[in-house]
Amino acid sequence: MASTIFISLLIFLSLFSTAFSNGSIGINYGRIADNLPSPTQVVQLLKSHGLTKVKLFDTNAEVLTAFSGSGISITVGLPNEQLQQASASQSYTDTWVQSNIIPYYPNTLIEAILVGNEVFVDPQNTTTFLVNAMQNIYASLVKFNIVSIKVSSPIALSALANSYPSSSGSFKPELIEPVIKPMLKFLKQTGSYIMVNAYPFFAYTANTDTISLDYALFRANEGQKDPNNGLVYKSLLEAQLDAVYSAMGSLGFDDVKMVVSETGWPSKGDENEVGANEDNAAGYNGNLVRRVLTGHGTPLRPNEDLNVFLFALFNEDLKTGPTSEKNYGLFYPDEKKVYDIPLTTGA
Repeated sequence: MASTIFISLLIFLSLFSTAFSNGSIGINYGRIADNLPSPTQVVQLLKSHGLTKVKLFDTNAEVLTAFSGSGISITVGLPNEQLQQASASQSYTDTWVQSNIIPYYPNTLIEAILVGNEVFVDPQNTTTFLVNAMQNIYASLVKFNIVSIKVSSPIALSALANSYPSSSGSFKPELIEPVIKPMLKFLKQTGSYIMVNAYPFFAYTANTDTISLDYALFRANEGQKDPNNGLVYKSLLEAQLDAVYSAMGSLGFDDVKMVVSETGWPSKGDENEVGANEDNAAGYNGNLVRRVLTGHGTPLRPNEDLNVFLFALFNEDLKTGPTSEKNYGLFYPDEKKVYDIPLTTGA
């Protein structure tokens, strides 16, 4: 009788925890810079601010070693330039897992492997290799009995043919049969999630005549009503994410979960990059963190928590492109904050 009561209590606590769970905030740790603190220092910086999730773009040995025993979960990446080999041969992915995962796991809490990044817009045209590469990486993990690590791949919003209104979200037709459907089927079968890189900054700066800054920054606004389903959107990011949900739903994949693998706002930009400044960056990221940690989902998926990786940890001085590309960091390389925002519920 006592054991039955104990088991029932555990089930109740589990349900209670699930019902009142909140979304999560992680951060992208890019290293395209020549002035960053050591990985060991970075671990201490993250811990001092209560951050427990980090996304990398590779499997750098020094970085993965530094995170060993830290309690911080890590998402790692297999770069686009390795997709063709990973797609062609499981022996290649076996070797990759043996070299880049097994030496560190589980002391380093590797949570997911991202196979490629924004592959659909890669100028090297690696799209055709994506799903086979994902399947081979997963098969290699299973071979070595590492079944808790998820396998996914971040997509940019440019994979959508239509994103407005959100209920009309759809993928580009030329991507659907060759790659989107097989990828979503793989994610569903393996219990993984789609990863989405979403930047309201780009949409705002290109459409300041039709998109209000308040709407882009999660500030108070009248909202926009979707004419097809009546849902009201108070933020551009939620509208963007629901466009992806709608696109998946139109293909019969309503039950695949989502993680926002990148989102952020630059604190500095060129003259033509309207809205790129510290106040707006603090407003976007600060309001987003508060929004995520409330535990509510999007209008279309209100019961699904938002899980978000902010972009990025540091300003990166060696990045190419417009000035904004170097100024997405929450911290300067000397570890001082670019601006002050909460990163946890206690901040």
